[in-house]
Parts: sequence; structure tokens; C-alpha cells
Amino acid sequence: MDIRIGIRDSGREISFESAQTASEVESAVAAVLEGGAKVLKLSDNKGRRFIVPTEALGYVEIGAEEARRVGFIA
Repeated sequence: MDIRIGIRDSGREISFESAQTASEVESAVAAVLEGGAKVLKLSDNKGRRFIVPTEALGYVEIGAEEARRVGFIA
């Protein structure tokens, strides 16, 4: 699952792949925003953790749940 997090007042974004499903990521983001938490915590496939202050969140883009294709497409 590809995840991109946009940061307010910054042209850069955080981009990583996670083993979590789209619904799990969406639920985590919604819970943080609705619950008034100060940080969003997510992790990637390699075990790295990403901690983003909720006040800095511009957007969270959740990619499609599709395995990468191997080979050539005719």
C-alpha cells in the first residue's frame, strides 16, 4: 500500500509503502483527527516509523491495494 502525507507550508511530502490495508490507514488517520491527538503514527514495510504532528497534516493519500506486476505488458 503506497501512502503519501502532505505537510502544510512545505513543498515536500512523505512517501512510503506500508503493509497496512487502506481501511486500517484511513481509520488511524480519522481516529487521530477526531480524537484530538497531537501526532499521527504510521510505519512502513521496513520497520521505520513516521510520526507527524496533526497540525502539520495537509493531506494523506492512500494508494490502491494492488500488487506490483512483474514482466512486460503487451
